[in-house]
Amino acid sequence: MEHFGGLDVAFNNAGINGTLGPVTDLSLRDWRETLDTNLTSAFFGAKHQVPALVERGGGSIVFTSSFVGHSVGFPGMAAYAASKAGIVGLMQVLAVELGESGVRVNAILPGGTDTPANAANVPGAHAETRRFIEGLHALRRMASPEEIARSVLHLASDASSFITGTALLVDGGVSVSWT
Repeated sequence: MEHFGGLDVAFNNAGINGTLGPVTDLSLRDWRETLDTNLTSAFFGAKHQVPALVERGGGSIVFTSSFVGHSVGFPGMAAYAASKAGIVGLMQVLAVELGESGVRVNAILPGGTDTPANAANVPGAHAETRRFIEGLHALRRMASPEEIARSVLHLASDASSFITGTALLVDGGVSVSWT
């Protein structure tokens, strides 16, 4: 705030898949680690970003959620889905609480994104697995990080000045295409 004179945009993007497996095999420690990383970090980010944005007279907060837990449930991803669904709930409450102060609050819900971190999280990340994941999307491919970033830039910019409380699917159609 000292260097730039204030805060105009906050992007809360921390996240992990966490331990995967059936709910009955998930330990409380694994559950908490995923929720703390994905949801509690978003809460703490917003808690400290909001006063700076309000002081500035408005701005934008963008969270990264997921289509998992919003429009699709994947087996073995209970903690991840719960944490990402929680982000949508947090975003909606903040949008209502902060609307009058000029702070807009939204979330993106990305589909499969072609990043090194994502490749490391996909078991057997080889050509066959990649083709399977791409095939889940209506666009039959994964997103580039730049495509996801452009959706965040849109929500952060004045081009979305009348958008708040929105969970924006940026998922290449994965939530509507299970062919």
